[in-house]
Amino acid sequence: MTGRRVWTVPCMGTVFSVHLTGRVDAVTADAAVAGFAAEIADIERVFSPFQDDSDVSRIRRGALSLERADPRVREVAAACEVAREVTEGRFSGAWRGGFDPTGYVKGWAVDRAGARHLEPLLQDAGAAAVGVGAGGDVRVWTAPESTWSWRIGIADPHHPGAVLATMEVRDGAVATSGSAERGAHIVDARTGLPAVGVRSATVVAADLATADVWATAGVVAGMADVSWIGAPGITAGMLVAEDATVRRWTHGVEVSMIAA
Repeated sequence: MTGRRVWTVPCMGTVFSVHLTGRVDAVTADAAVAGFAAEIADIERVFSPFQDDSDVSRIRRGALSLERADPRVREVAAACEVAREVTEGRFSGAWRGGFDPTGYVKGWAVDRAGARHLEPLLQDAGAAAVGVGAGGDVRVWTAPESTWSWRIGIADPHHPGAVLATMEVRDGAVATSGSAERGAHIVDARTGLPAVGVRSATVVAADLATADVWATAGVVAGMADVSWIGAPGITAGMLVAEDATVRRWTHGVEVSMIAA
């Protein structure tokens, strides 16, 4: 197979898309994507809050202890606690007093399954680059010797269908959080109130779990607080306010602020 190929993987209440470019044997590529899809589905089985028999659902209703849960649940619970600490409470893996890692699991799952099944195509099968779209977020890998670079469009939250900016990434992830698509659904765990003021927060980071955490934290922090933009793992990002003001940064330094 040469050129570019795309697969779709419906799971976790969204549709993942796998994008592969370069020269790859079709059977090898299909097997890699099948492995990725199977692992994502297995992670959903363990973590879905919408399946009564998932480990997360059983933990929330007191039918299963964290100690007896799937080891991956303990791994994610520990990661959520670290995220809560480093974001100073702006991100939380809890909801209404119970364990709810929903805001972390999707990115973590893509990082994990992608590294195991898709990234090896770059070394073993001649692919130039491989990436995963996950409900508006993106995780990409590029072969070291390739000149390929991913150009990822960031949606304008005030003008549906329009692109506000483009982020260029070779290896890493881009995550966007905010109220543009689903309304004010992000809650500040420190107050219990909906986070307001930021229409969308986009973060470019080394991996999708990190990007997801800080995109959520950026919405909670608000437009006035950009003290967190130099956190480890973050390479760039952008905040868009409800009044369309834009703040953009790279490597911890704000490079532009465009008032509404």
